[in-house]
Amino acid sequence: MINPPKRALDDFTKQDPWRIFRIMSEFVDSFEEMSQIGPAITVFGSARTPPDSPWYQKAYEMGQWIAKLGYATITGGGPGIMEAANKGAAEAGGISVGLNIELPHEQKPNPYANRQLNFHYFFVRKVCFVKYASGFVLFPGGYGTLDEFTEAITLIQTDRIERFPVVLVGRDYWSGLTDWMQKRMLADKLISPQDLTLFHVTDDVREAIEIIAAGDLKRRNVPSPP
Repeated sequence: MINPPKRALDDFTKQDPWRIFRIMSEFVDSFEEMSQIGPAITVFGSARTPPDSPWYQKAYEMGQWIAKLGYATITGGGPGIMEAANKGAAEAGGISVGLNIELPHEQKPNPYANRQLNFHYFFVRKVCFVKYASGFVLFPGGYGTLDEFTEAITLIQTDRIERFPVVLVGRDYWSGLTDWMQKRMLADKLISPQDLTLFHVTDDVREAIEIIAAGDLKRRNVPSPP
């Protein structure tokens, strides 16, 4: 790895005080917009999932269920699972939010988010995913999906946020991770038994949305799916 010249590093760090204003602006703009969407469920999953994938169809159904229950659907705004959930929500007449991030590849806004926000900073975007969510649903995905999952359960575990439902959809996909958590993390006493109850795993979209709705009953009256 080639290290950048010291002068380049100095020039970059000298911009830090001014960069604060861009960060503040991104927080203010996103908070102002997101504060108006009402209760919401955030859906995560791979941007690489094609439309003919069964996971795409399940994410589409999830978006529809979310809208029918009166929630807004929040995604990362890109293709794949994000597009599917946004599409389902929009076609069911719901609020469909896309929190898009500037990336050199992969991430292009999908056309089904009827509320689009664009972010430069990952950490500002991640705050919005959590702050305005009544629950998380995570379909099979890569590093980004895993990042959002572990951040959510860490915040819940440490009581930094109020507990909300976190559901992993896809037993076969997630089983390797959950087995490792039990056989290594729990066995080595690096987590407590109750830490494994911070999330649920299912293959069923209906069950996932019922878990979300049941977990949110303490905050608002939400009907179960008919």
